[in-house]
Amino acid sequence: MTGVGAWIRYGGPLLPGQLAFAAEHYRAAILQPWETAAAEELKRLRPDMTVLCYKCLSSTRSYEPGPVYTSGVSFAEAEAEAESGSGLGGAADGGWFATRLDGTRIEWEQYPGHWQMRVWDPAYQRRWVDNVVDELRDSPFDGVMADNDVFEDYYGLRLPVSGAADMAAVRAALGDLVNAAGTALNGAGKILVPNIAESRREPGRWQAHAAYGGGFEEVWLGYGPQHLFDPVTAEAQLSQASGPGLSILRVPTDGDDGHPNFTYGLSAFWIFGEGRGAFSATAHDDYSRTQYAPELDWQLGSPRTAPKGRNHAWWREFDGGFAAVNFNRDGRRRRKVRVPAGLVDAGGRPAPSSVVLPPQRGVLYRRPA
Repeated sequence: MTGVGAWIRYGGPLLPGQLAFAAEHYRAAILQPWETAAAEELKRLRPDMTVLCYKCLSSTRSYEPGPVYTSGVSFAEAEAEAESGSGLGGAADGGWFATRLDGTRIEWEQYPGHWQMRVWDPAYQRRWVDNVVDELRDSPFDGVMADNDVFEDYYGLRLPVSGAADMAAVRAALGDLVNAAGTALNGAGKILVPNIAESRREPGRWQAHAAYGGGFEEVWLGYGPQHLFDPVTAEAQLSQASGPGLSILRVPTDGDDGHPNFTYGLSAFWIFGEGRGAFSATAHDDYSRTQYAPELDWQLGSPRTAPKGRNHAWWREFDGGFAAVNFNRDGRRRRKVRVPAGLVDAGGRPAPSSVVLPPQRGVLYRRPA
């Protein structure tokens, strides 16, 4: 029996023992696109694991030596296109590189060596799709986690820029790129799982962008360990847990696997997703470790009830256990929830008959084996 974890791992080099640990405890993994040997090993150990490679929709990276890249269009390929002037915009406005109104290229703030691309350019979109599909067609990866399906200006683009007046234009272009890439990858027997930013702010965005295999929510229930969402905002994200496809949901922590946000997010994952999809809890950009808590391995089974709630506290009973969560963030808004009989906690101790949940906390109990 394996857990419901997601191994979001596109940081430093692989460490000894990580692949075996991941195969034992995780349902999904995201690797660097050149880590094909690791992908093959995970699929050998766990044929049912979904193994995705990282690709960025929005940037190219000038520091990557190749021959495999995290971008759909490499920096060298984009340079050659700009020099030739054969693209839609031609060399005058940077080819596939996005440029400011004065013609200068746009390097992302806080991410040196990341260069914004003209995601609104149909020629760039076609090349991104063609390159990625060709690379993945015969690879061991099940598909792509497409990063930076952005909603706002997170990287200092400061629009307008040449070819894009505002973020609405960028969002629309990324929607077109996701549609084209998802359709082509599905046609090649692969899936597309975009990192869909702030979909709660645009009705239908999650369903549309996750339609080709799933979606990744990198800031589920909060932006940071001390910056969790208010209950209305948190509840606006809950439908993401039920798909479509594979929903990968990451809750922010400070990097300590014992952080209370781990069980806070995992409880909501079960209550609203019934254990489908995959769950992770990490610090910001902490994508090199194997995060783990014992509850990650629990299989609570089929639900016995629908989610039940009152005043932003929710709970649900399963054949194999029980989960409850309190989305309130006011320190005075503690919530008492009754717990079914016969359950135990992570330490094997009998669960109480009721539990008082502090704000922004969750709890899980299981039926003993």
